[in-house]
Amino acid sequence: MTVVLDGTSLTCNDVVSVAVRREPVGIARAARERVRHAADLARNISGQRQVYGRTTAVGANRDTSIGPPDVAAFGRRLLRSHAGGTGPLVTEAEARAMMVVRANQILAGYSGVSESVVDTLALALNAGCYPQVHSIGAIGTGDLTALAELALTVLGELPWSGPHPLPPSELASSEALAFLSSNALTIGQSALAQARTSALLAHTCTTMALSLLAVDGSTEPFAEVVHAARPHRGGQQVARRLRTLLGETTHAPARVQDPFGLRCFPQVHGEAMNAAAALEEIVRIELNAGAENPLVSVADDDVFHHGGFHSITLSLALDSVRLAILQAAQLSAGRLAMLCEPGYTGLRPFAADETTGSSGLMVIEYTAAASLAGLRALAMPAVLGHATLSRGVEEHASFSAQSVRMSGDTIPHYVVVLACELIAAVRVLRMRGMRPTNSAELTAAFDNAACMLSAETVDRPLTVDLITATALLTGEHVDGPDPLGRFADAAK
Repeated sequence: MTVVLDGTSLTCNDVVSVAVRREPVGIARAARERVRHAADLARNISGQRQVYGRTTAVGANRDTSIGPPDVAAFGRRLLRSHAGGTGPLVTEAEARAMMVVRANQILAGYSGVSESVVDTLALALNAGCYPQVHSIGAIGTGDLTALAELALTVLGELPWSGPHPLPPSELASSEALAFLSSNALTIGQSALAQARTSALLAHTCTTMALSLLAVDGSTEPFAEVVHAARPHRGGQQVARRLRTLLGETTHAPARVQDPFGLRCFPQVHGEAMNAAAALEEIVRIELNAGAENPLVSVADDDVFHHGGFHSITLSLALDSVRLAILQAAQLSAGRLAMLCEPGYTGLRPFAADETTGSSGLMVIEYTAAASLAGLRALAMPAVLGHATLSRGVEEHASFSAQSVRMSGDTIPHYVVVLACELIAAVRVLRMRGMRPTNSAELTAAFDNAACMLSAETVDRPLTVDLITATALLTGEHVDGPDPLGRFADAAK
């Protein structure tokens, strides 16, 4: 299915479709008109008065005028000088996300960049080509190094990666800064991270429901009256989801009340859901925003110099998601401890078999704890940083580029913690002879997991189990022609 870029309606899911699933892109006609009018206006006003980056140098050199004879050379020099990124290259999906975001932003009609640039980005996306972009070089005031590398790739000075080379295209030198004035890489990475995080948070509800049944937990904490009395949106949403998954339970709970991993799940996980939803809304705005400096306003027949590129809103949202995920992961580790405890399961310690001294699932508690340690390190808010650059002209930064990189690194750690819980929940249910039938969704989730995870309880290496559980949670195929469906079926 073609994703039509119109500068107004791009979503996180659209970015995933183009960047990960390689869906083709098209360009809306009305958006083309906006781009043409903005480009014409930017050229006209630049001939009448000073416009930052078009008739002046940039940063602390903003008071240096660039005369018409020097504009062409200045634009190329600007791109070359700003292509100073370092570190590992971003992934193909991240590079494609950057391209689709930048194309859509230009189509919003505020940059003054010509439509030929959008056409080149669309051509590259549809041809499977992407630039070689370094991951380090931005601090939340514009992905200058990454976009400079993209621009030089468009111009033919750097090579495209992909199935075949693309011919060099044009980018007017007067438009060099306008093209760079964006956080397109960070925003694209944020869209990818948001989509993955939301999917994992949905899987957590399913995994937790299996754990609750495995230890005969109480469903009272999810009662509608409980959450109507304290109506936080996230808690209500999670409790409602669990009521759907667990259906009408017929067994009596084993305890008057359970540990926090079960009893406080709606409160803690609800805040993670809230944080992910807030991030999605912020990213949606950024995907369709006119944030270039200066802003070209066709409606006002003028350009405006401003700081709208500053990405503090995005950085704070990303930081909040990581903090919330850490809390959710801590509860998952608590449930894992319950599943290893005879007092909750009625089994041997660590759900081990009957062989004397068997360790069972002992070691995956350590694995989960190791990933929790990684999550704690990554939960540090990036906005605590500070920078004063360009001779004091730019004295604040959001560090959203760092925040989104930390957010991406958080996801694998959270997957490991959740995978450990899933392995333990399925094993305990099996050993107790239980097959959840509370709802069709939960039955399907258990059956999918039980088909994929080994039923063998003898002490053995558990790495394959972790790889399999990770595949179930992320939707990635494991080896073999038939991955037996996705655990995600119960998280839709």
